[in-house]
Amino acid sequence: MEELEKQSYPPEELSSVPVGRHCILELYGCPIDLLNDIGFIREALQAAAKTAKSTLLKEVSYQFEPYGVTALALLAESHISIHTWPENGYIAVDVFTCGQHTKPEKACEYLIEAFQATRHVLMTLPRGRFSPTIQPTIKELEQTLLVNT
Repeated sequence: MEELEKQSYPPEELSSVPVGRHCILELYGCPIDLLNDIGFIREALQAAAKTAKSTLLKEVSYQFEPYGVTALALLAESHISIHTWPENGYIAVDVFTCGQHTKPEKACEYLIEAFQATRHVLMTLPRGRFSPTIQPTIKELEQTLLVNT
């Protein structure tokens, strides 16, 4: 029960409170040389974790041949992943953090600047339980996807 008392929400409201935020970030028009530079990507990943006010526990990265990098940060609060396609100038990013102290959107803003994206799309989803305002949008999206398949 002590743990519940530390929460920023009253215990009776916890079932309707999201456990975290999941940012899905699409970066376009990024310089090709940055997207294949594993050292730069690792530094950007570490800086994004710090910018999100999260705790970096472990990092792993992999350089693909002939090009492309995947880098993952395991956070005490969840994770950040970066996947690059230098041939397309494109990066797919996930920033998922739990806790009221974290700032995943700030990490995304940092990555937009760091990778010099000319265009981007950022979607933020509450995780654990969707808020009532998100539910109708999700249903509309599901129906659109069903119609277009």
